Amino acid sequence: MHFIKFKDSEEKKEISKIVCVGRNYADHAIELGNEVPDKPVLFLKPASAVILSGQKVIHPKFSNNLHHEVELVLLIGKTIKNASSAESEEAISAYGMGLDMTLRDLQQEAIKTGDPWTISKGFDTSAVLSDFVKKEDYTLTLDETISLSVNGIVKQNEKLNKLLYGPIALVKYISSLITLEEGDLIFTGTPAGVGKVVPGDRLSGSISGLVSVSAVIAEE
Repeated sequence: MHFIKFKDSEEKKEISKIVCVGRNYADHAIELGNEVPDKPVLFLKPASAVILSGQKVIHPKFSNNLHHEVELVLLIGKTIKNASSAESEEAISAYGMGLDMTLRDLQQEAIKTGDPWTISKGFDTSAVLSDFVKKEDYTLTLDETISLSVNGIVKQNEKLNKLLYGPIALVKYISSLITLEEGDLIFTGTPAGVGKVVPGDRLSGSISGLVSVSAVIAEE
């Protein structure tokens, strides 16, 4: 079983599935040579990909281009399907952040051939999670800044209000396609500035006033 932890608490929550959103910041879509999408781009990560902040991301030997992607993550607190905007907002129970580690070489090859992104996005240790803050304890305004540094150098830095599709819109859209259940996580997308990391690199991210996340890249 894989769990999230809550900030300043011993409480844990078992993870169900992880739904991820690609190209949800215009500048990030453009930096990778992609068109800005007219609807959310969705993919999944397995719960087995999860590690917690402070643990090691293992660089697989079968890739030569591991990238960092820092993201706001939503925790779903109840089962919903075809939810309204109000129901979608109510279903979000906590906020955290994550590192969606991506094998960019494998992903780009999959895009060329039309194959799924599963290996490039779902490998072991590819989902690094911060502690979570319950929605009742924090009001998300989207004026918060999300950032990531590699070895002390800022690589990603953007306001959450630059999301093309915000938390409520994402939950509503995803629930129109697949049932969202208690314990599901939604990675909401990464801003521009993604880049290659190698063993020995130290990653440190934060969402201002909310949570932080860190990891070190290690050899397989």
